[in-house]
Amino acid sequence: MMRTRPLKVALLGCGVVGSEVARIMTTHADDLAARIGAPVELAGVAVRRPSKVREGIDPALVTTDATALVKRGDIDVVVEVIGGIEPARTLITTAFEYGASVVSANKALLAQDGAALHAAAEEHGEDLYYEAAVAGAIPLIRPLRESLAGDKINRVMGIVNGTTNFILDKMDSTGAGYQEALDEATALGYAEADPTADVEGFDAAAKAAILAGIAFHTRVRLDDVYREGMTEVTAADFASAKEMGCTIKLLAICERAADGGSVTARVHPAMIPLTHPLASVRGAYNAVFVESDAAGQLMFYGPGAGGAPTASAVLGDLVAVCRNRLSGATGPGESAYAALPVSPMGDVVTRYHISLDVADKPGVLAQVATVFAEHGVSIDTVRQQGKDGEASLVVVTHRASDASLSGTVEALRKLDTVRGVASIMRVEGE
Repeated sequence: MMRTRPLKVALLGCGVVGSEVARIMTTHADDLAARIGAPVELAGVAVRRPSKVREGIDPALVTTDATALVKRGDIDVVVEVIGGIEPARTLITTAFEYGASVVSANKALLAQDGAALHAAAEEHGEDLYYEAAVAGAIPLIRPLRESLAGDKINRVMGIVNGTTNFILDKMDSTGAGYQEALDEATALGYAEADPTADVEGFDAAAKAAILAGIAFHTRVRLDDVYREGMTEVTAADFASAKEMGCTIKLLAICERAADGGSVTARVHPAMIPLTHPLASVRGAYNAVFVESDAAGQLMFYGPGAGGAPTASAVLGDLVAVCRNRLSGATGPGESAYAALPVSPMGDVVTRYHISLDVADKPGVLAQVATVFAEHGVSIDTVRQQGKDGEASLVVVTHRASDASLSGTVEALRKLDTVRGVASIMRVEGE
């Protein structure tokens, strides 16, 4: 039997995502009520510019006083899509204090202060859901913390930023340089006027922190995530990747150490074989590859950004939270019982692709190979091309730690025969 008294929802932010949330709540009101067991009512919308016309939203619901809205006392669920750290953090904790559960899409805040937000939600007996914070419409958070809760997850590796994937895909498919591909992404609306958060990996790093924390039942903050942007990736790197049967993606990688005693979280460009499922992810799409003991290998794929896709994830959380509200229960909170240490990047073991500019004369390869051997880095393949006294030497290693590779490169730079290190890139997804 459906309850007639509606559950009241406060919406904080009414931009690209917030406006879609409001639209879907209105146009799908009957379906949402049937799925929840009670109607949901948009009780207020907090915005910065109240004079802006917002189609489908009653102007009487619009306010600039977000604090007063979350303090009303009759709000059941607060949907936060304003982003940033403040005032979002204060508004969310205030919502808990005044008896409301929260649905958020705020990856930056969750990556920085997720533990404190979960603690506040638990203290007041409220829900904190955030499916939309990672990979847009792709169901990922709930499968990791609910569907796979009985399994042991060993690795989560994925493309979690559509802007960077569009740029790298364009470079791969057309031979364009980085700036040319970025300009096209900007013109099409995939890249912001200031694309730093995307191309330097900040956005992906926040998502990696959230994913690692859930997957490994360990608190992982943004500061724990190694981050390397993709602005130095060149057309020459793609040419080298193709010669190896690979392509290049900006990956978020969260993995458990082989001995199970620690975890790592990192974001960086990497070559991956064309046979790997992530290699075929094109355009602005996202995909996340999960490896676990019992389930084996799983991949989640779909649109990772945009108003409607992200709103879909928000509404999914809203339905779940409202159902919990009606039953007098709360969903899963933070699970950080494992409390595994987060290892530094120097401990990470992977393969490497190193391109060196060297003198084209006898003995150079032997010198380079000796340096690798002295630092305990085993070479898998070597390719050398020379012309007019100069040569390009491409070395692909077996698996080695980041620290040992760094020592190797430092020693290579000291050789008289090495003119420079053109590029270094990790090789993932073996």
